[in-house]
Amino acid sequence: MEYELKSARYLARETLARAVTPGSIVVDATMGNGHDTLFLSEMVGKGGKVYAFDIQPEALDSTERLLKEYGIRDRAELILAGHERMAEYVKEPARAIVFNLGWLPGGDHSVTTRWETTRTAVESALSLLQPMGVLIICVYPGHPEGSVEREQLTKMLSGLSNREYNVLHERFLNATEGAPECFTIQKQRNAR
Repeated sequence: MEYELKSARYLARETLARAVTPGSIVVDATMGNGHDTLFLSEMVGKGGKVYAFDIQPEALDSTERLLKEYGIRDRAELILAGHERMAEYVKEPARAIVFNLGWLPGGDHSVTTRWETTRTAVESALSLLQPMGVLIICVYPGHPEGSVEREQLTKMLSGLSNREYNVLHERFLNATEGAPECFTIQKQRNAR
């Protein structure tokens, strides 16, 4: 099978596939239609757990149907709350945390993630991340709020200590304007 350099979302999944092991605790900070929650639930296995967040009931319903269809509903806690409330629900270190910012695919585009709540959620995610764990944030700068999120995430993540975190920003230089970009943050082995 040939390797093909694809989208930022594809690269994010490749990183998650390497980082998440059976028994892991992971977080899907933006449940959406449930595809990331399903992917993570398959990877954590019977002994792991996925915490998945979304503010839209239709996202939770879609995700629940998908997990039931695959027979792995018991591996995920589906939470109808904004990702900024992550620390209220997740009380153990996480191996991986993933954000897919923007809006619910096929949903109302006026309901979108916003920097004010995303900032709080990313701060919580950084504190919940276990050493050698990964935080992946896919951002979509093709709409006004997505552009704000990319700009603010770049500032915030650039300021993280390189003694505690490795931060990578992936984007395709020849992509169309507004194409997804991906931030990957790994907490260092000896980080506090």
